Amino acid sequence: MRLKLFIVLFTLILISIPFFPYKQVVAFTFEDREQLLAYLSLEEKESFQIQYTHSIHNSDVTETYRISSNEITQTELAYKDFAVGMPSDAEGNELFIRKGGIYYIKNMKRTFSYIDLRIGQVKANHRLIYEGKTYQLSSDIKPGTWVRITPKKITLWQQLKGVKINDS
Repeated sequence: MRLKLFIVLFTLILISIPFFPYKQVVAFTFEDREQLLAYLSLEEKESFQIQYTHSIHNSDVTETYRISSNEITQTELAYKDFAVGMPSDAEGNELFIRKGGIYYIKNMKRTFSYIDLRIGQVKANHRLIYEGKTYQLSSDIKPGTWVRITPKKITLWQQLKGVKINDS
């Protein structure tokens, strides 16, 4: 009797393993539903960047983020041109620096539970930068798609269904 109970429990545990959320990622889902489109596998406190070409200035903007288990924190912003949509100074304890023709806002601690982003169809050319490698988001997510970027733990099953960005 004990052996049968052990076998049943062991089987249930084995069956449930693929559905247990354990892997920390930055998840890219459809904005209005939780369907996983792609993910960046990284550990808590690690940083990544989103870089895009500004539609008016035609110059690159780089946003740096760090994740925790339930938040994304923007830590830095870098850009070449002042104009529409770009800050002209830092706030609070942030630092505004100009170096080599690039403006930086450093020491940022702007926290979000998620970030909504529409993958650029024309100019934006959204890129994700992680560990010195650049990944074109439009390679894994259809241009024009409105995505929600969130830190989350995903299951083995979700990993098999989604696209791991830093494997492409």
